Amino acid sequence: MKNIHLKFIIVACLVLITSIKSFAQISKAEIIATGLTCSMCSNAINKQLKTLPEVVNVETDLNTNTFTVTLKEGNNLSPKVFKEKVEKAGFFVGSLVVTSKPETITKSSYILVNDKLSNASEIQFKILDKGFVTEKEFKKLSKTYKNVETYASNNEDDFHIKLIN
Repeated sequence: MKNIHLKFIIVACLVLITSIKSFAQISKAEIIATGLTCSMCSNAINKQLKTLPEVVNVETDLNTNTFTVTLKEGNNLSPKVFKEKVEKAGFFVGSLVVTSKPETITKSSYILVNDKLSNASEIQFKILDKGFVTEKEFKKLSKTYKNVETYASNNEDDFHIKLIN
């Protein structure tokens, strides 16, 4: 009887482990934040981003409100983490561009809305979902991608992306 329970537990654990969506190998994130009015605002975002143990460095451009976050290799971060950190500081994401390895897209819940993946060692892509672009841009994108069923559903665990390079 114990053997049957042990086998069941092992099988259940394997199913659980393989069903978890993974987000792997983001090497850099470029975040343009909105709502900032002073250097203290950017400092609040900077502090929030630096609380992530995967962060190596955060560079800030006060002229464009851009935060370039360099990450440790092998991290498992989701783009949602950056959005949450910016919002925790009291601001919003106007744009999020991610640099990663191409296999990151095939191993997770990224949905490519343009082109095909290149053979480059690293790719850049922009997250197009609500909360990762300005409200005005989201309205425009909603019209553009109205035939993309997953975009209309607005599932926060799916990330619709557009390749930049």
